[in-house]
Amino acid sequence: MNLRIPGPTPVPPEVAVASSKEMIDHRGPEFASLLRSVAAGLQRWFKTASDIYLFPGSGTGGLEAAIVNCFSPGDPVLAVSIGVFGDRFAAIARAFGLNVIKYGVEYGRYADPVEVRRLLAQHPEVKGVLVTHNETSTGVTNDIAAIARAVAGQALLLVDGVSSIGALPFDQDGWGVDVAITGSQKAWMSPPGVVMVSASPRALKAMETATCPRFYWDFAKARQYAQNGQTFTTPAVSVIFALERALQLMEAEGQEQVFARHRELAAYTREQLTALGFRIMGDAQHTSDVVTAAWLPEGVDGKKLVGLMREEHGVVISGGQQSLAGKIIRVGHLGWVNKADLDGVFQALRQALPKAMATPAAAH
Repeated sequence: MNLRIPGPTPVPPEVAVASSKEMIDHRGPEFASLLRSVAAGLQRWFKTASDIYLFPGSGTGGLEAAIVNCFSPGDPVLAVSIGVFGDRFAAIARAFGLNVIKYGVEYGRYADPVEVRRLLAQHPEVKGVLVTHNETSTGVTNDIAAIARAVAGQALLLVDGVSSIGALPFDQDGWGVDVAITGSQKAWMSPPGVVMVSASPRALKAMETATCPRFYWDFAKARQYAQNGQTFTTPAVSVIFALERALQLMEAEGQEQVFARHRELAAYTREQLTALGFRIMGDAQHTSDVVTAAWLPEGVDGKKLVGLMREEHGVVISGGQQSLAGKIIRVGHLGWVNKADLDGVFQALRQALPKAMATPAAAH
């Protein structure tokens, strides 16, 4: 099966083998060495000197962790949303009683740093800004460096980097990101099950007075246990074994080479889809290098197309979510992926498109 969705992503054989290692004591020295190795490797990709905490869970859990550790019920936050996952970040904040000021844009557009600056000037009471780096529902990437300059330290900056960190350049400390979140199943070429979160000194300071309820996602507990090479709860040991091997493969390729490969494959995907009659979602400067979203050609049934690709060609792509269901396709090109993988997608599309035309309504 050619799995070309925005995550979970395919797992290299070496990583799959690593995940099947014999189990170890998660309170013993072997695990302490493993955890420290993985955390140090992640710091190089986050570009941060701050600790990185590994929790069993998904990216959504990491977003919740960011909210509950930094804020108190009633705190005003600016939620910057360009799609489904930006909306989710805002929804989590509301669930914990935060006062959410929403800056949303039409799906397919990016967040304008000038508007972020204007809204912060209009709402100086804002204590946090929530933003998605790469929105997989629309194939659009926000300019986090520019947004960080707009925030300018006025509030905590919390970034959903679930699908971006490890595939796109990210500079947590250089940009001034206070909390960054990613997940094992995306650029990291590993199975789902681990969410990785980094919190800046400012975020940890805010944690001291934050009163949102938390237990499982408590950064204070995570920090205390990490100092002893442990996690607070039972870790997903097998996934962390996989992460260690995946990080070794990524380091061997080199960060700049990893980023360049994603850029080149993204450009190739956009070129090939355009040639097939698709219209790429978003403007050229903000299209994602990890997933391409494209409007369907006239007359094509999107759900039928995705089904034909899976059933007849063994190629798994994603359709649109929520209001975009049946209107777009999404092709993932992140993690362990090369040009031949994508050629398989385009070959299958050429054969499936004629069969995926919408059936005309029956005449009355």
